[in-house]
Amino acid sequence: MGMSKLVCVSGLALALAACGGEKKDEAATAAAAIPAKLAGGLYEVSAEVTQLASTDNTTPAAKLKQGDKQVIKACVSAEGQPDAALLAEAEGDKCEIKNSYIRNGRMSAQMSCTREGHSGYVMPAMMGSYSADGFEGEVTTLTYFVENGDYRLTRKISAKRVGDCPAEGAAKAPA
Repeated sequence: MGMSKLVCVSGLALALAACGGEKKDEAATAAAAIPAKLAGGLYEVSAEVTQLASTDNTTPAAKLKQGDKQVIKACVSAEGQPDAALLAEAEGDKCEIKNSYIRNGRMSAQMSCTREGHSGYVMPAMMGSYSADGFEGEVTTLTYFVENGDYRLTRKISAKRVGDCPAEGAAKAPA
């Protein structure tokens, strides 16, 4: 009887070890599939405004409204840095990425933008994740205008790499 208990316990230990090994292998494979940096190239971003609210109790001076959808095309450099246009709220905003973290599948970027016709700043911030062929996340924009119209706007974004970037000096891809 003692030997049969030993055989059962040994069999159970082997079965548990095998299950644990598979999970470790799956985790290692998943980690290996995430590139260390965002792949360079031309990306197409699909964005939808999920929230728009005034932060100064006036009518928001936003070009977008809740429910609006956008398609934006711009490049990510060979070094893995996105063009600010990929995350900017509105066409014509002059933006600069001030701070970013793009590593091991995680992505965040804080930008500072100016908008023609408004004194002050438009400040988008993106949090999300990326894979070998795209990225997704949420961009929350806060405005700090001198005049009325400040707002908070949230967009859900999803991007996919659609090819190589046009040569330097070539016309930007149509949106």
